[in-house]
Amino acid sequence: MGWFNSIEHNRWLSQQMRDLLDFGKNSLVEGGFGSMDLEGKVDSEAQLPLFVTCRMVHVYSLGTLMGIPGCRRMVDHGVRALTEAFYDHDHGGWYDQIEPKLDQNGHGIAASKVKMAYSSAFVLLAASSAAVANRPGAQELLALAMRDQDKHWWDPEYQMVVDDRSLDFTSTSDYRGMNANMHTCEAYLACADATTQPKWLDRAMAILGRMRRNAQHNNWRIPEHYSPQWEPQLDYNQDNPADQFRPFGCTPGHGMEFAKLLVAARGALIRAGREVPEWMLETASELFMRARQDGWARNGKPGFVYTTDARGGVVIADRMHWVVCEAIGAAVALRRAELDGPGEPDRGLIEDYEHCYRTFIDYADEYLIAGDGKWNHQLGPDNQLATTIWPGRPDIYHAVQAMLAQRVPVSPAFAQALDQGLLDTPQSLGQEKGRPTRR
Repeated sequence: MGWFNSIEHNRWLSQQMRDLLDFGKNSLVEGGFGSMDLEGKVDSEAQLPLFVTCRMVHVYSLGTLMGIPGCRRMVDHGVRALTEAFYDHDHGGWYDQIEPKLDQNGHGIAASKVKMAYSSAFVLLAASSAAVANRPGAQELLALAMRDQDKHWWDPEYQMVVDDRSLDFTSTSDYRGMNANMHTCEAYLACADATTQPKWLDRAMAILGRMRRNAQHNNWRIPEHYSPQWEPQLDYNQDNPADQFRPFGCTPGHGMEFAKLLVAARGALIRAGREVPEWMLETASELFMRARQDGWARNGKPGFVYTTDARGGVVIADRMHWVVCEAIGAAVALRRAELDGPGEPDRGLIEDYEHCYRTFIDYADEYLIAGDGKWNHQLGPDNQLATTIWPGRPDIYHAVQAMLAQRVPVSPAFAQALDQGLLDTPQSLGQEKGRPTRR
């Protein structure tokens, strides 16, 4: 019996998730949620990143839907923070970072000069999950977030989102990036499930289509950085290769993440009874295989390297926890997709994906999980703790989703799946209407 049918394995996953949710509570501060140090404490003088608060709202919404006590108050705290502290009451949208101390009205003080599509995508994800969990103020937050996407971020000419805007939304830089669009795609899929509005799935598909075309022309390595006309800029940040959000080169972890999103979007199309492009599953498989080949154990030691150049040469050999988390989710998604269609599934592929899943889970257990919900954020090439790129403990978003991935269907999104009672009953998409034919 494989791990995917193991009660004990699911119990292990459940315990890890409970530990993560317990540990994550340490990040609660007045203005939302902050970044934690290695001991799990938040620096009271540190600025608060928008994306961290959003991610915590999202994961605690999942905990709420699972019936885990203590999660509701975390969601409610986060929704209030997004509505009051992080929200720009003058120009709309959300500050990317705020000062740790709020003003006399309980509003945040902007600590950055720009607003970011990356962080705003997580507002939409958080609001979608909180709305599904039926938390106070979540529907209103979701309406604001959808309006923000329509008005400020979605570029109808290129069918992608712009990366950043000034605080008053009057200007944008010349940079365009795949990272912000990837997380926007994730948020759009969640929003599509939360609202049943088809335009969000349409937009997710547009992002995936452009990503696919660019990756295909680059041997299935996804170019990360672009001009305003969406021309790849392969040399971007070559002099600053370890940038936290815009590192030079290609990121195997994003190959894994996009592979997962492709399978999820495919599932959304199937559930909606819509035509499924043949390229979706093929692209997901190519991205997964390329990311594994480029990233895994390049120096003979387990773990994924952080970045490569456009030809697959290692640039940063350090290991980031989130890459393994996304690889776990991608292996789950592709295995399940291979089982879906009519005809005889490829048993070799299924076994390969399960082997990958076990390998990545074992790696997390040995090197990433430090106990009591603490995960190591960054490891060096020798898998020893490192803090040169990402100090402290990570927020729990990537790890929670990795621990939940095989316990719910690939589609709908996590919150909707839990709301529908699909925990530990991850039914095949092939059982639903609109099942595509195997080609």
